[in-house]
Amino acid sequence: MSHAGNELVCSDCLISPPAFAHSYIPWRYQYPVDGMISRYKYNRQHKFARPLIAGFTSYVESVFRDQNHIKPHLLIPSPMLSSRRRERGFNQARDIAEQLGAALDIPVSAGIVRRVRKVQAQRGLSREARLKNLHGVFEVCAKVPERIAIVDDVVTTGATARVLASALRDAGATEIQVWALARTPG
Repeated sequence: MSHAGNELVCSDCLISPPAFAHSYIPWRYQYPVDGMISRYKYNRQHKFARPLIAGFTSYVESVFRDQNHIKPHLLIPSPMLSSRRRERGFNQARDIAEQLGAALDIPVSAGIVRRVRKVQAQRGLSREARLKNLHGVFEVCAKVPERIAIVDDVVTTGATARVLASALRDAGATEIQVWALARTPG
């Protein structure tokens, strides 16, 4: 599996810089990665996530080793409403964060941020609509370390990452990274 370059900046980030400084996302959400993530996320087939998480771990290790980036103090999985977690059976972002944290010796905290309300499904919404939909959806519940990484499975428009990073920055984080298995093409 190939990895994207680390120094690329999207046009949206150039026009409107997000609260996060770096994103580490090794794959595009396209065949075969999209099917692997979907089977993991919606059908609880964890075997499809194992090679992606192993590859992601190697990718992040090389970024910190070869580019002298500093590891975050804490991994924060993208929060999920408890009703959605019960429906799905697990929070895939938390599962990914826990596996990465164990492999990279970085603590994980799923309790620092919580979703405070249900929103319209993000699927099919434009970036602007997603940002509006997510306004005020996250609440920071505990002290936040300076260096953190938000962990999720897929970054589509970046709206969730932007809103979550802004909430964490407002709570005291100064260096925020986004870690995800894949991003949508484009």
